[in-house]
Amino acid sequence: MAWDTERTKSQLLDAAVSEFGAKGLAGARMDHIAKAAGVNKERIYQYFGNKDALYGAVIAAELNRFFMSLSIEGSGATAVGEFAGRLFDFHAAEPGTARLLFWEGLEEGEPAGREAICREQTPRLIREMRRALPGIRDHDATEMLVTILTLCSAGVVLSQVDLLMAGTGSGRTDRRRKAIVLVATLAAEDLATKNCWLT
Repeated sequence: MAWDTERTKSQLLDAAVSEFGAKGLAGARMDHIAKAAGVNKERIYQYFGNKDALYGAVIAAELNRFFMSLSIEGSGATAVGEFAGRLFDFHAAEPGTARLLFWEGLEEGEPAGREAICREQTPRLIREMRRALPGIRDHDATEMLVTILTLCSAGVVLSQVDLLMAGTGSGRTDRRRKAIVLVATLAAEDLATKNCWLT
């Protein structure tokens, strides 16, 4: 029976998202990734080269998947709020992406070789934001996007802050989602009214 290379790579990437997301580049262990993927550790080196290269491949794959899942649908401040809600749902269901990017920022400071993904995808999101809020400028659309992206990912990477301040209990996730949607909607209404934030 032939070895399914693509399936093995996919299993390794999935396992690596969990390992790197939990421990970062420095703390992650290749043997843990291999064990979680159910393959020999040598396959990692065969397919990806080394730990750094696997880390880069994982972040690139997650960034691509993340950006492909993002879109601003409709128009008006409500559409921007709904976008924030969907982004919150994405991170709540799949926290690995936000954690990976958090670790990348802590350990590397700047993205290494993944700028092309953002350069390719960011203009689309800026166009969608400007279509939702006609009259705003590119840099204001960008600020709105960065604000929403960081707001929605913070719950995953700063979960201890949420726990310390708000505690746990029934409906906590729903309340947080509603707060984020409300903040994004109000900010979009303000931007749409003024047509610019930044001069």
